[in-house]
Amino acid sequence: MNRIEKLRKGMKQRGLDALLVTSPYNLRYVSNFTGTTGLSVITLDEAYFITDFRYTEQVAKQAVGFKIIQNQGPIFDEVVKLVEENKIEAMGFEQDFITFSTFELLEEIIPVETDLVPVSGLIESLREVKETVEIETIKKACSISDAAFNYILGVIKPGMSEIEVANLLDFHMRSLGASGVSFETIVASGLRSAMPHGVASSKLIEKGDFVTLDFGCYYEGYVSDMTRTIAVGEPTEKLKEIYQITLEAQLKVLEVAKPGMTGKELDAVARDHIKSFGYGEAFGHSTGHGIGLEIHEGPNVSKLADKAFVPGNVITNEPGIYLPGIGGVRIEDDLVITSTGNEVIVHSPKELIIL
Repeated sequence: MNRIEKLRKGMKQRGLDALLVTSPYNLRYVSNFTGTTGLSVITLDEAYFITDFRYTEQVAKQAVGFKIIQNQGPIFDEVVKLVEENKIEAMGFEQDFITFSTFELLEEIIPVETDLVPVSGLIESLREVKETVEIETIKKACSISDAAFNYILGVIKPGMSEIEVANLLDFHMRSLGASGVSFETIVASGLRSAMPHGVASSKLIEKGDFVTLDFGCYYEGYVSDMTRTIAVGEPTEKLKEIYQITLEAQLKVLEVAKPGMTGKELDAVARDHIKSFGYGEAFGHSTGHGIGLEIHEGPNVSKLADKAFVPGNVITNEPGIYLPGIGGVRIEDDLVITSTGNEVIVHSPKELIIL
């Protein structure tokens, strides 16, 4: 069953005759379109893609099976025409990607006999279960990140700024085929390593610093996401202690992650281990999240995640301990939930590296 057929099945379950797709990530998922201007109307019988003259040739090559409509005027005028031609009674719209002003416009121009139905998560739920080609693409993105980490180990040294390290990581990933970074690279050294999202600053790395490197790349539309914490010079015993505890928690997650387990249960594996050493309050974020076309998507690995994993889910495993005034640690892998357990697709070493 292809993606459009799966989507139509979900539409029928929600009583929709059509779905207006406006999220750029969801557009790419259903149509393969990689441009920046366009939208789609999926009915139970047809799939339409509306865009302007700049993208009609691109859409023709990418959105195979879609009927292409070139808008000359406002793009939503073409949506109205489709609603009228297809006698659509209930059209879903992506409530998380439509602004209030756009919703007001749709209410004004869509025929009164057509119900506008807010929809959330319909396509996103399909995206959570990756196809083989998607997993292979994510693995390639991960291999680029792995290579970038190996590269940075050979160049990072005291006196370099965090921004310099981040730029070298970013440029190296691009040199290996990445189209860009999957989020702003985090390089947090010394006391700043206690900041979970310490985006690279002008701070200079000092001897004895822990340096947390959290980075990833886009490759053919899919992301990687990895974190390693290294020591530049001999660290303190306290830093070594929290590193070992974090590593043990991370490995425990890898030992048990499997289909049927919920995100809440998996989160507890890491959280309980860290808590048993008295650092529960120092682990304030979730253990992980899904990745794919976006750096954060379902399923989640958190205290609130009741959804059970299924084969094809791709998630992160990233416990951490953060001690203000001392420093912090995070270790993160990406893994695929398989039919029997999980497959780790980040391969960089995790034992404490002291440069």
